[in-house]
Amino acid sequence: MALMPVSDALAAVLAGAEPLPEETVPLDQAYHRVLARDIAARRTQPPQAMSAMDGYAVRTADAATIDSQLTVIGEVAAGRPFAGSVGAGEAVRIFTGGVVPAGADAVVIQEDTVADGKRITIKEAAIPGRHIRRAGVDFAEGDVLLRKGARLTERDLALAAGMNHPHLPVQRRPKVAILATGDELVMPGATPGPGQIVYSNGYALHALARQEGADTVDLGVAADTLEATAAGIRRARESGADILITSGGASVGDHDLVQQALKAEGIAMSFWKIAMRPGKPMMHGRLGAMRVIGLPGNPVSSYVCAFLFMVPLIRALSGRSVIHHRREHAVLGRDLNANDQREDYLRTRLERRDDGTLMALPVNHQDSSLLANLAAAQALLVRAPFAPKAEAGSPCEVLLLPV
Repeated sequence: MALMPVSDALAAVLAGAEPLPEETVPLDQAYHRVLARDIAARRTQPPQAMSAMDGYAVRTADAATIDSQLTVIGEVAAGRPFAGSVGAGEAVRIFTGGVVPAGADAVVIQEDTVADGKRITIKEAAIPGRHIRRAGVDFAEGDVLLRKGARLTERDLALAAGMNHPHLPVQRRPKVAILATGDELVMPGATPGPGQIVYSNGYALHALARQEGADTVDLGVAADTLEATAAGIRRARESGADILITSGGASVGDHDLVQQALKAEGIAMSFWKIAMRPGKPMMHGRLGAMRVIGLPGNPVSSYVCAFLFMVPLIRALSGRSVIHHRREHAVLGRDLNANDQREDYLRTRLERRDDGTLMALPVNHQDSSLLANLAAAQALLVRAPFAPKAEAGSPCEVLLLPV
């Protein structure tokens, strides 16, 4: 099978990926969930004109000149409006958040007055509307302020509460099952035997999926047998996973059994080789409603492929309005050789130059087993197939990695 271009592979992964069903959750459980529908305000905020400061509600005509004297006829506090109205020569003591009483059209802050019993002297002329938050200055009933497809921030939750929504309609979280394979893997903390290595891929995969809003299921590490691998795949289906991520066993060696197991379980395979580096031996297909991404076993390849393909798929199933990674402009910090037929994703450190330009410094060793270089990178520098030699200072594009 010929190597598939990255763009075609991503299109295949995302083909038919529709948002999962809607569900309603309490507001305090909606953080980082994705809105299933537009949300409109159920009230006007503020509902009436309110004071922005502590001071006195006055008529501008009575407080337009310094040393004007007014009689205080009452008090307004937040939640305790004044029942009367402000007439000629009168003022009402008002506190922040208090409803501006009828007749008043300005607030003079207390620092600009001198109080003497029930009389105040104005020391700063009043200006119409000053220190008053007019009704609806924030939003009006019916205003659509939160849009379908938005991933809700903590600020969005505050807004939704102010709009008087105790619950929000969101898309169901995708469930991602993660299955590792390999007799050579031992868990962190164990003492590896001859030829064994410590399992690391799953920790990054679970964290990356959860960061994107998915729930994850840990299927553990399957032994290098067809039976064990197939059993892990069946457990993924039984768990109700929307996505199965396998790690390792995606190549074509005698012990790379994931493709055989998937075919034995009835997968419809769409590809299993991509024109990219790292990550050429990546698989994708469908097992009924469950989407399958078979990642390479090398830790850098596994992570880069998950970042490029699993993350957009999770976003699509979550109903996110923005699915694809955004490319940022930068300049090269060192020379690069010409590229071959595969699209390159170079692990890269970033520096901000004095002029504000982002400078990309690819790490010296790009081997797909080097975890330290992956952890030190802030971005992936994207190089197109057959890109010519590029000199330091040349423009380039990077994908920012999560922080």
